[in-house]
Amino acid sequence: MNPFNDARVRFEHVTRRFPSQNRKKPGDEIIAIQDINFSIYRGELVSIIGPSGCGKSTLLGLASGLDHPSEGQVFIDGVKVEKPNSHVAFMLQKDLLLPWRTIRENVELGQEIQGVPAAERSARAVELLRQYRLGDFIDHYPHQLSGGMRQRAALARTLALDPGILLMDEPFSALDAMTKMVLQKDLALTLHAAQKTALLITHDLVEAVILSDRVLVMSKRPGTLVKELVIDIPHRERPFERREHPAVAQYVRQLIELLHIEDDEMLPA
Repeated sequence: MNPFNDARVRFEHVTRRFPSQNRKKPGDEIIAIQDINFSIYRGELVSIIGPSGCGKSTLLGLASGLDHPSEGQVFIDGVKVEKPNSHVAFMLQKDLLLPWRTIRENVELGQEIQGVPAAERSARAVELLRQYRLGDFIDHYPHQLSGGMRQRAALARTLALDPGILLMDEPFSALDAMTKMVLQKDLALTLHAAQKTALLITHDLVEAVILSDRVLVMSKRPGTLVKELVIDIPHRERPFERREHPAVAQYVRQLIELLHIEDDEMLPA
């Protein structure tokens, strides 16, 4: 195991409460997550799975600095998270490309906000778009691209700022199976080559197994961590090969049992 001080993301006894929207019980609170403890080490991809409403997206909000714990602390590279960090980037289920900007201009957006000179950010955007097989569509607009192409552009936009840590909230869930597999391969190769650290939320148990070093399993709300599953399959950077490994089915079966999917215990009320 990596040394403790190499943890890029660390949650220590983190609880997050939100005010209840129940008008009949003013002052009530909803506990989204409770006493969460885990670390993600440099170069790791860790997936989080759990039932809907268990607080998975809340974890990403806390790691990004867009939200703050009710109790406990979150650290990025040993520094307590108190605001958004330029070394941390989000990738969401929806591509959220701006329809009035070309694909290149969309990929440039984050750099533009940070004040990167126009020529530099354009060169970086073009390089990434070519890497993700969008070189012929640089000056197209989002509505002219397929869903998979748009999500590749969103991945390029996320990586344009060269973040050390990626937070991903079901980034491929809206795609067809073939496109999803291609993007999983692209992501795995990119993270491995650059030794980036990533936290992935997914409902796809096979995706969790083939992309991850570890899978964290959460309970129903209030979300707690009930199990850490280490994925002992070689070549995380090759999800196509990993998908064919006989251990994948065994890991998926373990996750099904941990989630109690067959008896619906984990489904939200």
